[in-house]
Amino acid sequence: MDGEKTENTETLSDEAEAELAGVPESMRDAGETSDEAEQVSDADRVAELEEELAAAKQEVLYAKAEEQNTRRRLEQEKQNASAYAATGFSRDILSVADNLERALEAIPQELRDDEKFKGLVAGLDATGRELLTVFAKHGIEPVDAMGEELDPNRHQAMVEIPTDEAEPGIIVQQMQRGYMIKDRLLRPALVGVAKKPD
Repeated sequence: MDGEKTENTETLSDEAEAELAGVPESMRDAGETSDEAEQVSDADRVAELEEELAAAKQEVLYAKAEEQNTRRRLEQEKQNASAYAATGFSRDILSVADNLERALEAIPQELRDDEKFKGLVAGLDATGRELLTVFAKHGIEPVDAMGEELDPNRHQAMVEIPTDEAEPGIIVQQMQRGYMIKDRLLRPALVGVAKKPD
């Protein structure tokens, strides 16, 4: 039995040698080179996949950041829309307030003292105060102008008035009251500004 095994092994060995004898030396080494090439190729592929994974992670982070920025921007726009929704209407109603204010200023003192007109004047005064109260309720406040230094963000200079009674750049006349809505300018005050006399 053992003799047969040894013979088979020797026979296989002889057959393998015979097969190899017909294969050129360069091709025998190619098998080893192919294994090395596969290992190098696998390492390159792993490195390439790691780079792709890092790039994909970076893109996901950018996408998340962009999504958060968009969400914040939309939330801010929503808040602004609700806070300043009445801006157009407010600008329109300011002319009503202007006309009422001018009407009250135009009433002479003798009519104010006249018993026949006292009720009318009192009603107009009450309407003016109520209008300012409603404005304040909705964040609309008058802009202070008289005696203030000209601020281009809140005042619009219409004329320069030569005077020694105020420093140049100080508002000495108000033609039309200005208003703010919350922290935004609704309408600038139209004013006259002091300048040095010639």
